[in-house]
Amino acid sequence: MLTLVLCGNYVLMFVGWEGVGLCSFLLIGYYFRQDKAGDAAKKAFIVTRLGDFGFLIALVLIYWTFDSLDFEPVFSAAQSFPVESAGWDGPLTLICLLLLMGACGKSAQVPLYVWLPDAMMGPTPVSALIHAATMVTAGVYMIARSSTLYVHAPQAMFAVAAVGAITAFYAATIAVAQTDIKRVLAYSTISQIGYMVMACGVAAFSAAIFHLMTHAFFKALLFLGAGSVIHAVGGEQDIGRMGGLRKHLPRTYWSMLAACLAIAAMPPFSGFFSKEEILWGAYISGRGGFAFWLVGLVTAAITSFYIFRLFFLTFHGENRAVVAGHTKIGARGADADHQHAHGFQESPPLMTWPLMILAVLSLTGGWVAKRFNDFLGPVFQQASVAIAHLPAGENSTEIIFPVVSVVVSLMGISLAYLLYVRKPELPDALAAQFRHFHTLLVRKYYMDEIYQLLIVRPVVAGSTYLLWRAIDAGTIDGMVNGAAKRTRGFGDSLRRMQSGNIRSYAGWVLLGAVVLIAFMVTAES
Repeated sequence: MLTLVLCGNYVLMFVGWEGVGLCSFLLIGYYFRQDKAGDAAKKAFIVTRLGDFGFLIALVLIYWTFDSLDFEPVFSAAQSFPVESAGWDGPLTLICLLLLMGACGKSAQVPLYVWLPDAMMGPTPVSALIHAATMVTAGVYMIARSSTLYVHAPQAMFAVAAVGAITAFYAATIAVAQTDIKRVLAYSTISQIGYMVMACGVAAFSAAIFHLMTHAFFKALLFLGAGSVIHAVGGEQDIGRMGGLRKHLPRTYWSMLAACLAIAAMPPFSGFFSKEEILWGAYISGRGGFAFWLVGLVTAAITSFYIFRLFFLTFHGENRAVVAGHTKIGARGADADHQHAHGFQESPPLMTWPLMILAVLSLTGGWVAKRFNDFLGPVFQQASVAIAHLPAGENSTEIIFPVVSVVVSLMGISLAYLLYVRKPELPDALAAQFRHFHTLLVRKYYMDEIYQLLIVRPVVAGSTYLLWRAIDAGTIDGMVNGAAKRTRGFGDSLRRMQSGNIRSYAGWVLLGAVVLIAFMVTAES
């Protein structure tokens, strides 16, 4: 990660980029005795390699265009390039689209997001560190670092904003129906990174990096809090089998409440400041406008709903694990009796102290917004031309928009409270009434099945019947084996001449002499 962030050229960035990809692969497959962990690791490695292929081609084009891969000469030369319109055949648009391809793979954006939910097979601290706070946001950093290129390629910037907006909304809707606590947070990560990518697409680069920082606080807290809950209930990850843990896990409860309020963008928590900067940047940007702001606002409401759905199902209501006839997963004998009598126990201080530290950062991390923007201002100075100035009379709108955002978030929280605390029978009734839509969300829009049908099966079939059986076994091995068979047949024929019979040898000698004499006579005549 340090190599990726501190490097001064695209080559070292790519080295760090591939290094964190390798670390991700190894850590996802940490529980190597489980087939699912190995499959998830291979899936992450292959999918991210598709994005890395685009990144690598972009590096070739950058060197071909600027004769350098160092940031300073590349960005200095790019400033003299004209802004590429839709009909201009310059190289910057293609370069930026290929960089976006790399970002989609590493930062789990549509359509290369499918590896991240399965990456939750890794240990929960790994999910908190590299799959929520650091490595998975590398694509956002790379786009922001290349802002000088992007502001000269408006078509590519629109593609970035569109990919981010679609991903943010799409992943948030999937999170609404998931029951695995870590998968809910995985789709939440995909959605929040979509926010950051959308911010880059509307030239709000500073807001994107600011949200990257605040997101690291509350999302790492959510994952580590989920790990504390999973530890307390003995490995159970289904939030439908939890509930009533508030009184048993007080430190985890209050820490996760701070994280939920932060991701729901409630003031004065950190997520409020960074998310508002993104929404405002989308609204005032010449590359954004009302459409991207509206998508972000709706996604904020969905985010508030699904994160408090997770919170209420985990900590409030009755303990559904006991009601369902089982206690802590893995408990036996006296341990099970102890849990029935005394309930679940809070995680040890070694696990809860980091939660409380991150809870403080989730609360206070957004208060440095102005200093953060001033600090990054010189970095994105060239990108500032892409942001439109406020029209006259729009200053009041800047005050109204945060109020609207808070109201929308409160609506999402209130709906979650109504469905999962006040009237817990309603979700099942609604799921039955809208079962087709509910199934669509539960099955994640059947994207895994679509990938299996359109990509995996054709590749496997082509590899099996064309590359293996037809080309490898039929052609290459056929040529080698055919030559071997012909040589063996010829050897068998010669072997028959070595019979060990003296009369046979004398006959062959006589035949040879006759043939030789006949040849000599014919040659003389």
